[in-house]
Amino acid sequence: MKIAAVIPARLNATRLPRKLLADLCGKPVLLRTYEAAISTGLFQEVIIATDSEEIREIMEAAGATVVMSRKEHESGSDRIAEAVADKEIDVIVNIQGDEPFVNAELLKNLIQVFQNQNENVRVASVMRQITEASLIADPNVVKVVTDLNSNALYFSRHSIPFKRDPINETPVYQHIGVYAFRKEALMSFTVWPQSSLEIAEKLEQLRYLEHGIPIRMVKTDVLGISIDVPEDLERARVEWGKTKKSSNV
Repeated sequence: MKIAAVIPARLNATRLPRKLLADLCGKPVLLRTYEAAISTGLFQEVIIATDSEEIREIMEAAGATVVMSRKEHESGSDRIAEAVADKEIDVIVNIQGDEPFVNAELLKNLIQVFQNQNENVRVASVMRQITEASLIADPNVVKVVTDLNSNALYFSRHSIPFKRDPINETPVYQHIGVYAFRKEALMSFTVWPQSSLEIAEKLEQLRYLEHGIPIRMVKTDVLGISIDVPEDLERARVEWGKTKKSSNV
């Protein structure tokens, strides 16, 4: 089974423009993420999918495989699908370009759900339990509920499940936006129109559920650093200095 990682890379992010090329202790954030994905040893190929010539030039100069895409994509999944359309790949893992602290164990656990001839799993993602009231109430923190087989029942920006009984101890899970897809499922996603729930919640993963494609959820305790705002970038620089200094990278 051939497994590839694809890193969708847009240059002009809304909250922190050009963040992927921001300096993270001597190298661009995107290059740090690419190198972290390579170093896991989990992938036969790691691909940068971008619409930016500037990103292409920088990443190719560093030895990365880059696929140029059209600019008019509704989602990162559409950009990834274009990048792998002509490639012989069985499972694609979507790694965000602003995640330089890629966790190898998390990715390994995600990939394992596709192995052992488990053809029933077509899409998988990650979740972690949260207890902080501020996170549960935050619409920017996406929540997920699952069935007894760990397949997602629904994703929402609202707090789910609603606890009518205040002493109810049912856990609340945050969806971590790391995905893995069988290629056929990803390519199907790109030809379906946006679904009504997807439009309402602004969550592209709901398109799979509305078309009857289960998403297998993998639990994790890992909370990495996503670089979305300037404060995240400063925190990443501090953390990189703590954890990477001894390796001289």
